[in-house]
Amino acid sequence: MKVTINDVAERAGVSIKTVSRVINNEPSVRSSTRERVMNVVQALNYHPNLAARNLAGTHSYSIAFIYDNPNAYYVIDMQNGILEACRTQGYELLIHPGSGHTDSIHRELRKLVEQSRVAGLVLTPPFSETPAVIDTLTSLDVEFVRIISAQDSPQLEENCIHIDDEAAAFAITQHLLQLGHKHIGYLCGGTEHYSTLGRLAGYRRALREAGLPFESELVKEGEYSFDSGVAGATALLHSPTSPTAIFAGNDEIAAGALFAARMLNIEVPQQLSIAGFEDSPFSRQTWPKLTTAQQPNEDIARCAAELVLERIQCRGNQEKDQQQAGRKTTNLRRSFTPTLVVRDSSGPVAERTLNPQT
Repeated sequence: MKVTINDVAERAGVSIKTVSRVINNEPSVRSSTRERVMNVVQALNYHPNLAARNLAGTHSYSIAFIYDNPNAYYVIDMQNGILEACRTQGYELLIHPGSGHTDSIHRELRKLVEQSRVAGLVLTPPFSETPAVIDTLTSLDVEFVRIISAQDSPQLEENCIHIDDEAAAFAITQHLLQLGHKHIGYLCGGTEHYSTLGRLAGYRRALREAGLPFESELVKEGEYSFDSGVAGATALLHSPTSPTAIFAGNDEIAAGALFAARMLNIEVPQQLSIAGFEDSPFSRQTWPKLTTAQQPNEDIARCAAELVLERIQCRGNQEKDQQQAGRKTTNLRRSFTPTLVVRDSSGPVAERTLNPQT
């Protein structure tokens, strides 16, 4: 027969309410009691019915992951990180893809919160950077955590996980400069993303500190996709100011640039260096393997989920030791800087023996 919460309470010698508090990780339980209950939970292999918990009480045991990103690897990494945090604390995950190109997304999220009764949300770009979305969720009085680029938000906001895209882009561009490249193209994603602006700022700062001018014709705006990388790199490599190196806004764009170079019989890295960003599987599946910036998306997602769950718990226990809850929140990791990973796609500058325009 299926084990119930009554069985756990009876075996542990506590009330059903105490078992519920332990399972919900509430702080108002003695450590000895918590340990005794958890030992019984494990011994009986008890699994709470989360759907029933959501329906039975006023407290929801699910959070939502909101995204609009064409990179499947990114989405999977984010899901895995959030799920890890949810499973640890007995929450379910609701996955909600959406379109950042529609003006109705804030109404869509309002409907989601009101009908699905989620306790909190993890927002990734572009939703984490959209004022209408942020204002809507704030008005609904629901907890949410934003994953955003640190470039546009120098202050560490209470409900943000910051990614220092500028510093990482600076490191990649500086690496290419140290290899002797002076004409470095940049293929960026949509400029509606803070991350795009942060990476562009890092690229420009590295050029400036090297005493080199910013050449706008070496920058091609597109999307965070393979096809965008092919189109952007092809345009750059056919231009009069053809670069000797290309920095792509993510690994998918870089893979597209690598494909374009191959179609033009340009050898990488002997005649053209290419670098990406994020260290997704794309960076290790291409040939040559891509120089990139390692962005720990699973860790970022797990920290975002832990922060939103922490805020949910603090909200539910506002009358109980607010100072202790606040200290716990500040111990969570809140910022990340992707790190340079040098692989085979970047090398010393050299003259190309084949002009792609011929």
